[in-house]
This record gives sequence, C-alpha cells and structure tokens, in this order.
Amino acid sequence: MKIISILSVLLIVMSCSKKENSIETSSKTLWYQPEGFITINGNSVANLESGDRFGRDHDKIGDVNGDGIIDFVVGARSDDDGAIDAGAVYVLFMNTNGTVQSSQKISMLEGGFTEVLNAGNFFGYGVAGIGDYDGDGIPDIAVASPVPPNNALYIIHLNANGTVKDYVKNNNIIANGLSAIGDLNGDGRIDLVACVPGSNDGGSSRGAIDILFLNSASEVIYANKVTISSTQGGFGTGLEDGDQFGGREVAMLGDLDNDGTKELAVGAFMSDGGRGAVWILSLDKLNYNVVSKVKLAEGLNGFTDELVADANPNGTAGANFGHAMCAAGDMDGDGIPDLITGANQQYEGWGYVLYLNANKTIKGFSRINNTDGGFGLNLESEERFSRSISFGGDLKDDGSIAVNFGGGAGGTGTLYTLFFRPQ
Repeated sequence: MKIISILSVLLIVMSCSKKENSIETSSKTLWYQPEGFITINGNSVANLESGDRFGRDHDKIGDVNGDGIIDFVVGARSDDDGAIDAGAVYVLFMNTNGTVQSSQKISMLEGGFTEVLNAGNFFGYGVAGIGDYDGDGIPDIAVASPVPPNNALYIIHLNANGTVKDYVKNNNIIANGLSAIGDLNGDGRIDLVACVPGSNDGGSSRGAIDILFLNSASEVIYANKVTISSTQGGFGTGLEDGDQFGGREVAMLGDLDNDGTKELAVGAFMSDGGRGAVWILSLDKLNYNVVSKVKLAEGLNGFTDELVADANPNGTAGANFGHAMCAAGDMDGDGIPDLITGANQQYEGWGYVLYLNANKTIKGFSRINNTDGGFGLNLESEERFSRSISFGGDLKDDGSIAVNFGGGAGGTGTLYTLFFRPQ
C-alpha cells in the first residue's frame, strides 16, 4: 500500500509538471508556447497580380542591410516581368515584429539582374539563403529557375540594399524546390539540396533529390553531386510511381541519435494515394548515401492523424503531407531536434509539428490550423496553408523562433509568420 501511494504521488507530480509546461488543445498537446503571427500579403509588399504566386518558396537570408535584423527572400515564380511566368524574387527587409520595412524586387526588369529568362522559366520556384559566399560581409541567395531549356541555379551575390552585385549561373540544374542544408562536407560553405519530385529515375514521377556542393567561385561541382532516388544514393526500396519524392523542400535535422550520421527529412507528398509521407534518411558521413531510413505516414511510425485522399479542385488528390518542411530545432526540450511540415491540401491546409524520437519515429505531434495550434488562424477554405515552409530564426531576438508558412493559393500569395517559444 505504501509503495502504491508513493507511486500515485509521483504520477500526480509528473502530470502537474507536464501541464505547467504545455498547452492542451482539441487535438494534441503543444510543447511550445504560441506567441502570435503576422500575415504578409503579396500586395502589401509590391504591386503583384493574381497568380504571381508570391510565397511559393522562401527562406531567411541573414542581415542584408546591416540593421541587426534577419531578412527574408521570397519567390514569386509566376511574375511576368520581361516575359509571362518568367518569375521574380523579393528581398524583404524585416522589422523584429515580423512586419516588412521595405523590399527589393529582383527580376529581368528590376534589381540589377541582367539575365534573359524565357517565358515560363519560373525564376524563384526555389530560393535559399546561403550565407556570405563571396566574402564581402553581406549574405547571398540561391535561386532556382527549373524549366528547360534555360533551367539553372543562380548564386546571387547581394548588395546591402538587396540589389544584385553579381551572379553565377549554373546550367542544367532542375530544382522544383531548394533547401540550404548547412555545411555537410566541412568546406566552410553552405550546401544545397535541389528537389526534383518529377524525376522518372526508377519509375514515373517517383522523384529524387540532388545534394549540391559548390566551390569558392559559387560554381556547382557537378562531379560531386549526390543523387538520391529509387536507383541511386542507397535509398533502395520504398518509392512507387507517382510518389514525387523530394517534395518542395527538405530539412537537415542533424544527428538525431548521436551515431555520427546526419538525418535529412524528405517529403514524398503524393505517396499513399496523395495522402503523402515524410522519409527520414540517415546519410553516410563520407559519401552521403542513405544508410537507413524511416517512413512517416498515416498509421506508420507514430503518425496517427487521418489524412484525406479526396480529389482536390486543382486536379490533384489527397492531403499532400510532406509537401514542404523545415527543421525546427528542439521544440519540446528533450534534446532531440523536431520537424515542422504540413498537409497543404488537408481542408484549409494544416501545419504539423512532429516531435521526434532518436530512432527517427514520431513520439507526438501538434496540428496548426484554424482550430488547433494556439495561433487563432482564420484561413480560407482551400487556402493551402503550409504549401511552403521555412525557418525564420530568432527574428525578435528574444529566444522565440519565427516559422514562415506559405498560403494564399489562387491569389497573389500570402506569407504567414508564426512565432513559437520552445519549451
């Protein structure tokens, strides 16, 4: 009886402690404190047209103008400057509260970018902040223009006012999404992943990713490119036709289990009938091939939410879980990095915080939508919230983190900056 009483007291104390550090919602426990959000509508930044797709991709750059505040880059792949759907990107100079001080457009007609793009090039389909590549003290950006015959990856060296100082064009790179993954090979430069969900390597639209390493001249070292697909990079079995592995962004999680290999999260948003999936890959530390992997999907490895498989108004099907993602750091205070992803065609579009175990499975998750997550969002039906996601860092400089979610499908495009305070 005495032992049972002691155990009961311990359980009560543990339960109270847990409730003091978390927020109960109608879906799951939040292991973060929601601290509001800011909506950045494309028309508030520039004179955009409907369908420009502002927010199709985005990333933090770092402090471009030297005011001590993190700045962002946002793609508008269907902007018509110079040609229909030629594309553009915007450098957003931010305030600490998530509002925009000012912006600088980079396109065929603005910002000092002298490249001649083709109609339908979709410049800005993928963007990434890559740190200071040319050593002038100003952070730079990578921008993808994925549509042949002029498909390329541009490394754009910026001036402090966000205009183009100069750029390097890397030809024959297809990137329907682009992510910076840190310095994987230890050469002091940020490396990139080009997402190629339409790749037919191994089967129709099974998808692929290309890990890209660049030299000090901002040139892709083509001989060192690592492709991971059904037939390359050690992935092995698991992908099927139409899965679109690669998604629109990947997330470098770091070494989850402290075994010396780094884990990379990659979406396959049309997997399982369009419901979608996320693969957590452990990469060999020498050749960056896959040494082990875990699939996260409905009813698999700890993900228990029900994902829709219905036809969507845009002609696709399913929730598209894993379409976009970013590494969130350790949100729940257990020492293991976590992942933010989304299912952008699950009703209005749902975000997810996935709390990970060291073995790459999910120990819990939180939804972010109109009713869950603690932010009080008021998204429109078929908003496609979470169709793009990026880590904004400590924008407020107060220990919170900003995470950007793209939305506004069918209009000019919208960026939602949500502020999280990890436990």
